[in-house]
Amino acid sequence: MQASLIETKAKELWAAQEKARLLFQEIEQRDFIRPSVSESALNARIYALAEDLFGIKTYWHKRIVRSGSNTLLPYAENPPDRELGADDIVFLDFGPVFEQWEADFGRTFVLGEDPVKHRLCHDVEMAFSAGKQFFRETPDLRASDLFHHVVQYGEERGCNLVVLWLAI
Repeated sequence: MQASLIETKAKELWAAQEKARLLFQEIEQRDFIRPSVSESALNARIYALAEDLFGIKTYWHKRIVRSGSNTLLPYAENPPDRELGADDIVFLDFGPVFEQWEADFGRTFVLGEDPVKHRLCHDVEMAFSAGKQFFRETPDLRASDLFHHVVQYGEERGCNLVVLWLAI
């Protein structure tokens, strides 16, 4: 019985994560992230979409929509609202609660054609995937092991360690 309960909970948690992924897919398909939209307006549109699509009203952490220079600030900061620029990096981080399950989902987007920003966005996604894979493959993983793995990953690709560590 205990194994069945754990399997059921795991399926429900994965279902919540999938719904969060679908929410972000809808955000992108509906072209919500575009220049001249304020961070607060984008946040409100996403909140309304999440409620409309999935009935989400609760988030387990503050919803973060940051663009440009605001993306460099730590989580705890509450920077002034700014409009998304034509050549900005935009970061979204939401913790929607589906039924009783918390999903934590973040994504980075690039507006404009700056190849450096597009490479950074790609590298962050690849670093996150590599970190997840290393986590899955290493049963007795310690935080220091993950840290060293990310350092090595970054060095092999000529990436800034701080950027990669924050991605994971």
